[in-house]
Amino acid sequence: MDTGTTGAAPPRVRLGRYGEEVAARYLREQGLEVVERNWRCEHGEVDIVARQGGCLVVCEVKTRRGTGFGEPVEAVTVTKAMRLRRLAVAYVRAHDLHPEQLRVDVIGVLCRPGQPVTLRHVVGVGS
Repeated sequence: MDTGTTGAAPPRVRLGRYGEEVAARYLREQGLEVVERNWRCEHGEVDIVARQGGCLVVCEVKTRRGTGFGEPVEAVTVTKAMRLRRLAVAYVRAHDLHPEQLRVDVIGVLCRPGQPVTLRHVVGVGS
C-alpha cells in the first residue's frame, strides 16, 4: 500500500488518509463531484462532502486492515449515523446551501496486506 504521504504521521492516520483517497477517487469514478474533504465544526468532522446532481452527499469513510472487529462499514452504529446526519445539516447551514436532497453514505475500505483493496459503499444511512 502506497499512501502517497510522507512525514511522521502514525500508521493509523496514514491508513485513514489512504482510505479517504481511495473513497474520493471511487466517488469521482461514480460520477459524483467531491466538493470538500475533512470539513470540521464544533460537532465533529465530515470526511467527504460530494454532490450528485441536486443531492448533497456527506460521506463517512472507515478504513481497516482486517475484519477482526467486523467489516469497516459496521463501525458506523445507529448513534454514529445520527451524529453524521446532524453534521450534514450543520454543513448545509454553515454553507447556506439548499440541496434538493441530503444523504449520508458510508464507505468502507479494506486494506488487507498482500491483497487488493476492497471497497463497500452503503448509500443513505440514518435516513
